[in-house]
Amino acid sequence: MQFPAPPPYPSQRSALMAENMVVASQPLAGQAGVRMLAEGGNAVDAAIATAITLTQVEPTGCGLGSDAFAIVWDGKELHGLNASGRSAKTWTSDRFNGKDGMPYRGWETVTVPGAVGGWVELHKRFGQLPFEKLFEPAIHYAQNGFVLSPIIGKLWGLGAQELKNQPGFADHFMRNGRAPVAGERFINLDAARTLTSIAETKGESFYRGQLAETMAQDAAKNGSALSVDDFGANQPDWCGTVSQQFDHFHLHEIPPNGQGIAACMVLGMLSHTNIRDLHPDEPQALHLMFEAMKLAFRDSAAFVSDLAYMNNVGVEHLLNPDYLESRAKLIDANKAQDFKSGSPKTGGTVCLSAADSNGMMVSFIQSNYAGFGSGVVVPGTGVHMQNRACGFTLEDGHPNQVGPSKRPFHTIIPGFLMGDKDPIMAFGLMGGMMQAQGHVQMSLRTQVWGQDVQTAADAPRWRVNEGLEVSIEQSMNPETVQALAAMGHDILVEEPDFAFGFGGAQLIHRLDAGGYAGGSDPRKDGGAYGF
Repeated sequence: MQFPAPPPYPSQRSALMAENMVVASQPLAGQAGVRMLAEGGNAVDAAIATAITLTQVEPTGCGLGSDAFAIVWDGKELHGLNASGRSAKTWTSDRFNGKDGMPYRGWETVTVPGAVGGWVELHKRFGQLPFEKLFEPAIHYAQNGFVLSPIIGKLWGLGAQELKNQPGFADHFMRNGRAPVAGERFINLDAARTLTSIAETKGESFYRGQLAETMAQDAAKNGSALSVDDFGANQPDWCGTVSQQFDHFHLHEIPPNGQGIAACMVLGMLSHTNIRDLHPDEPQALHLMFEAMKLAFRDSAAFVSDLAYMNNVGVEHLLNPDYLESRAKLIDANKAQDFKSGSPKTGGTVCLSAADSNGMMVSFIQSNYAGFGSGVVVPGTGVHMQNRACGFTLEDGHPNQVGPSKRPFHTIIPGFLMGDKDPIMAFGLMGGMMQAQGHVQMSLRTQVWGQDVQTAADAPRWRVNEGLEVSIEQSMNPETVQALAAMGHDILVEEPDFAFGFGGAQLIHRLDAGGYAGGSDPRKDGGAYGF
């Protein structure tokens, strides 16, 4: 692939070219992954070490109580791993009677954390280095401390103001009565002991040992239904991928319970438009993407859930070519619309990518969901819990209705692009409901409009919200904004907020000449690292 000269997007970065590579949202974590590659590990080893280190150096986005997903190209075929946890086996919708919606913070938002199980499963199948070695950088930073980077320091302060009264939060994340700031050192001895235990037992202590008992005891103390049995029942699933072709490439996503299928649906709809003939930043191209995204989101909100509960409308119905063509026909080329869900059946983080010189490529994502997740920290463990249960709905009869031993709708999704036979790009874009939208933008910018990975990451982004509202970054051309408003879009221009509004892309593109090009989002502290 020949990259054109980059458009004039504000950036201080160039794509990194190397034969072994990690791209990540925090420098110390990315360097931890590269260290594993340099010491003889493969891309999976690098991805796991990066992910483990991120739990310590970017706790605003992930932690030992997170969930995770991965897509792995092993050099011959593609594999998808769902390492998201399930709700307590005693949960029913009656537990939340009288509430308007699922809680957003606290123990009642916590499902069994799946990330640790994901690390174990990935290493068991693909790892080369000893499992314990992958923990060395994270344990070092937990024992000796690390110096907070600027954006994470900002997010830490914002999260602390909201979460200071959640169980265990202030004692752990607000020592001396305040959140640490960028440039200060943070030491996490509790987490160092937990990481060592997980490494030595290959995750057993976390799900079926002392750590599981400690977490379950704290859950019970705070009124949560999560039990030792719930932790012990956790099991990641090798789930394969769902995919959608657009011209020469196929976008691969993890199947539901994640939102990745929405990105596939968008590409299926856009294939029936003239988007190929348009410039990536002109109003007409943006309008088409907005409208297709709204259509896909209306359907995913109505039908996507834990795959075991999608009995009426399945993946095959949502990706049916005739259905996607019919949805594309609803798009008015000149007017914004507020769509409803269709009838497919007739009759939400940190993300990273890794690649090695032998051709293995990994897209990996793990997340708390909201910043710091539930806000809950289990005393003495350094484990802070995600708030993934808020992905459930209380709507009676909905496939995603809260229930026992069930996976909630998930926003976190790794992405992967394939050609007919060969891999093209391992990538992801953190940021809640921005993720599927970001996957569409990264796929089209790199594959249809020929932008290199760093340029694609630098470009102004958009995010469809409810109704006709679309958020755009302040850096978008004002004339483009005016043209979109004239089409009926309710445009909200947002300033940079150091949060997850427009995501944080991490991309590795395979080069025809061998090696890779890596791009890392300037909206985050991290970068691309390799040799």
